[in-house]
Amino acid sequence: MSTSVPQGHNWARQVKKEDEEVDPLDQLISRSGCAASHFAVQECMAQHQDWRQCQPQVQAFRDCMSEQQAKRREELQRRKEQVSTHR
Repeated sequence: MSTSVPQGHNWARQVKKEDEEVDPLDQLISRSGCAASHFAVQECMAQHQDWRQCQPQVQAFRDCMSEQQAKRREELQRRKEQVSTHR
């Protein structure tokens, strides 16, 4: 009698570690298109340990997020106008 595990079946249990879970804030930043500037801020902070030395990166991230928020507001306004004109 053979007790071997059938080939092709994965018996290993996939468990996500807390460190591997996706942070909702990181997801938001990634969807915004500003992830690169966010990572630049994080990298600068890791290197200098002083936010004052990272002001160019902080400003670039702030500008990117402001631009994305403005685009989002415009899109929502367009959709709202489309709904009101179709009634």
